[in-house]
Amino acid sequence: MRIADKWQDYRILDTSDGEKLESWNGVTLVRPDPQVIWKTPKTDPNWKHPAAHYLRSSSGGGHWDNEQITKKEWTVSYGDLTFSIRPTGFKHTGLFPEQAVNWDYMRSLIKEADRPVRVLNLFAYTGGATVACAAAGAEVCHVDASKGMVQWARDNARLSGLEDRPIRWIVDDCKKFVEREIRRGKTYDGIIMDPPSYGRGPSGEMWRLEDNIYDFVSLCTQVLGDRPLFFLLNSYTTGLSPSVMAYLLSSTVGQKFKAQITADEIGLPVENACFPLPCGSTAIATFK
Repeated sequence: MRIADKWQDYRILDTSDGEKLESWNGVTLVRPDPQVIWKTPKTDPNWKHPAAHYLRSSSGGGHWDNEQITKKEWTVSYGDLTFSIRPTGFKHTGLFPEQAVNWDYMRSLIKEADRPVRVLNLFAYTGGATVACAAAGAEVCHVDASKGMVQWARDNARLSGLEDRPIRWIVDDCKKFVEREIRRGKTYDGIIMDPPSYGRGPSGEMWRLEDNIYDFVSLCTQVLGDRPLFFLLNSYTTGLSPSVMAYLLSSTVGQKFKAQITADEIGLPVENACFPLPCGSTAIATFK
């Protein structure tokens, strides 16, 4: 497992009974986590009085019990990057801290390339990977279907002092955007893909990761340039193991380019435990 263990502003204090206790720059949150199947004693006193607690509903969804929270938005920093944190109605905060291990890796690849690098970030959410790559000197195209998420990502770029960097902010369906880039003959040196497990397209098309990801990755190989640097695929779907993701990249990207492919779980350290918390999987193809 690759562990994002360089955080100063984010900590997992404890985990138990389907929940994790977190500190986001001093603001304690309790959120559900399906990986936490153990029922260890909740010894940390912050369990009793978190700033906000996301409660699941028996009918689906849930809500925040946040009587203790004094602010609806604040920031956390990771090195030279700063992000806006805003608890949303779907338990999320606008940032996946485990992705820091990928940000660091992509930044090192971009810097070591010692040439102009163009990166396409698909399903780009609030732009953690976008600002990381931009900070390393890459030109980035940030694509997400949600206008609100793209604006949030722009805010993160501004907070990180990157508002003047060459970042294209695109509100669009990712598949349709890639198809248009193919027709325009546009190419990229790096592709980042963080697709949802389930979703619907702008015309009501059903997206199910296991059913659609192979065709979409295959499509995206057509916008990789002649000297690609990396292709990174994230998954939070438990049915898509690291081995399956590696096989997927090998049978798509690896058929078109000479690639070195690695895949592993990614996770975060837990202060009151000897083991890290698994938070999904990443497969990466790099090219020599």
